[in-house]
Amino acid sequence: MKQILCFGDSNTYGLIPGKQRRFGWGVRWSSILDERVRKKGYRVIEEGLCGRTTIFDDTYRKGRRGTELLPILLEAHSPIDIVILMLGTNDCKTVYGATPERIGEGVEELVEQIQSFDSNIQIVLVSPIALGSEVWKEEYDIEFSRHSVKVSERLPEVYQEIAWRRGLEFFAASDYANPSREDQEHMDAENHRLFAEAISRKIEDMIEGELSGNSGELLFYGEQVS
Repeated sequence: MKQILCFGDSNTYGLIPGKQRRFGWGVRWSSILDERVRKKGYRVIEEGLCGRTTIFDDTYRKGRRGTELLPILLEAHSPIDIVILMLGTNDCKTVYGATPERIGEGVEELVEQIQSFDSNIQIVLVSPIALGSEVWKEEYDIEFSRHSVKVSERLPEVYQEIAWRRGLEFFAASDYANPSREDQEHMDAENHRLFAEAISRKIEDMIEGELSGNSGELLFYGEQVS
């Protein structure tokens, strides 16, 4: 059985908007992906964590820096065939003051960790869904600001450039899913389904390409960024 590691934040964990618990199996996107690829000899490892960033430390919650834990998880779950890397939303928090380019640098550090561990792992670099336009309001999440929303909206173009330059697969989650109205930040059940269907098509195409001997052809899902 081959393995797909999904490394992300609360939208990979499956946090229910406005709640402190996660969606069940069959609802969160990574579990839907697992059910679709099982028949092709793959299984999904869900490694989503609320508050996870690329390279930033959370003062109040330990173990949120992605570069701190990813090497451990790569070793713990080895061998891994595909990594779906979807981080960046929490990097948009006001406290970090990060530009889209700085967040991209953090993503590249994670990519380098994966490639250093095993150069044969296929990486799907996913730019996350954009933050809702009102996420910064008191009733939602004051850790973000109006500027955070603008930063999140620019991540697809930054990530796609990284993918082109490094020869990675790219996928723009914001082309297929949106944050919920409940909290302006997390996907609801319907958007988990929409995202799962789209990312599943991409992963299935990758698997078919590998089986047919065309694994060297890059597949970019999402609108082209000029």
